[in-house]
Amino acid sequence: MLNLKIAVVGLPGKWSTETLADAVEKKTGFRLIVDMDKVVLNLDSLELTYQGHNLCQLDAIIIKKIGHQYSPNSLDRLELLRVAENAGVKVFSQPVKILRLIDRLSCTVTLRNADIPMPATVITEEIDEAIAAVNKFGSAIFKPLYSTKARGMCVISKKDGKTKVRKNIEAFKTANPMMYIQQKAALGGRDMGLMFLGGRYLGAYARVSKNDAWNTTINSGGEYAAADPSTEIIAMASKAQDLFDMSYTTVDVAETDKGAIVFEVSAFGGFRGGKEGLNLDVAELYVDFVLTKLEQKTPYVVSI
Repeated sequence: MLNLKIAVVGLPGKWSTETLADAVEKKTGFRLIVDMDKVVLNLDSLELTYQGHNLCQLDAIIIKKIGHQYSPNSLDRLELLRVAENAGVKVFSQPVKILRLIDRLSCTVTLRNADIPMPATVITEEIDEAIAAVNKFGSAIFKPLYSTKARGMCVISKKDGKTKVRKNIEAFKTANPMMYIQQKAALGGRDMGLMFLGGRYLGAYARVSKNDAWNTTINSGGEYAAADPSTEIIAMASKAQDLFDMSYTTVDVAETDKGAIVFEVSAFGGFRGGKEGLNLDVAELYVDFVLTKLEQKTPYVVSI
């Protein structure tokens, strides 16, 4: 075993976190899962501690999950990890790069500025403009700027009638002042997650809806299956993830009657789709990637 101390930032007890920690322990003999809500930063001594461990003295940190839900607090937690990075700890993926993906709007603007095909989208704080978007799209998905697995999202349709449309938009705006409104695309109950490790394409899995839910997430009853995207879709997804330079990520893609579209590039990227859809042990591949990077003599450039 290698004499390296590599921690996993994640959610203790959750499958993906534990699987990654298992893979690290198998390769190094060291196991530490860091729950960020118990981390303390002392700026006088520049110590970042968790249950007696000084994270600034580790060899590396792999960020699997930053919290149970995305929120502005997630950004604060990533800032703490930048202190360990500045102390010489290699962090995968780099916190400043994850920062650009947790906020849905930041991710979307980056993708569209690079001409990545996406669903028609309107961003506004104006109720009347939101109503106009629903009327234009016919059916729209309202998405919080900080969320994952479709949490907090809702569908608002023109057919609901003017009164209900306004009422539902006003209710959504109460919790989401900046409204992210996306045209509801006909997906046929299926979309894909394309996996990339160090920018290299690993494979793709499908999420398949098994009920009447409007989305395909596992939280809504979907299940994983193998997928075989075209070379054009792989190239599109590769271009999308390349904008963010993540150590590991997945790109959510769907095929529509108007062509393939990208929904988002994941801030963390899941493992279960690869395992259940392709029988691929992504966690072990990820740890091998990290160990290779630690062995390389090229300097690790910290993003300030």
